[in-house]
Amino acid sequence: MPTALITGATAGIGAAFARRLAADGFTLVLVARDESRLAETADRLKLRYGVSVEVLPADLAGEDGLSRVEARCREGVDLLVNNAGFTLLGRFPDNPVAEELRMLKVHCEAVLRLTLAALPGMKERRRGAVINLASVAGFFASSSYGASKAYVINFSESAAAEARGDNVRVMALCPGYVRTEFHQRASMDMSGTPGFMWLDADRVVGEALRDLALGKWVSVPSLRYKAVVAAGKLFPRRLVSELSARFGR
Repeated sequence: MPTALITGATAGIGAAFARRLAADGFTLVLVARDESRLAETADRLKLRYGVSVEVLPADLAGEDGLSRVEARCREGVDLLVNNAGFTLLGRFPDNPVAEELRMLKVHCEAVLRLTLAALPGMKERRRGAVINLASVAGFFASSSYGASKAYVINFSESAAAEARGDNVRVMALCPGYVRTEFHQRASMDMSGTPGFMWLDADRVVGEALRDLALGKWVSVPSLRYKAVVAAGKLFPRRLVSELSARFGR
């Protein structure tokens, strides 16, 4: 069976990927910081889907955790899902620099290093794929979170171009608001966000895997967010940046 390694696998989009890939018969390698929650997630997947599940507790914001996951990617995986991530409550000038750097470590350095660790084996076998979780925010100047996701989009497109001759696919997944623990963990009040702007994690994953099969380099789930991204390209970049800074959070 093919093997999928998923970071941030115990909640939200990562957990949705784990369920879908288990249902598809993948052997799973699940990565998350919370060891007990990781074990519970693995047990549920084994019981429901009868698949093999390996757990790898690791904090990707630390060198030890990132290095261990990097080493596991070098051992060989058929699908890498770089899903781990978080956001910060305050505007970036008000956030502690240590927290900003921690976010960059997870969103940028971890995505870079894990992708580069997985690609050589995929190229040698001439099969494999990487899905890097970005965000619609990456298309707009919306804080350092958006800047980190812009990096993920651009890096993924560059990697996709480099890998396509080896029958390996790389794609950036760019959802909008998704009903997960993401905003709650950051203590963000999202009560004013209209209901129609929220997406379901399982549907996001379904659209992502469809777009990956179609060979897309960037996946924006749902027509409403495709329209948001398209509209953002119609206006001057400075105006979009000013509006994002004012209303983006």
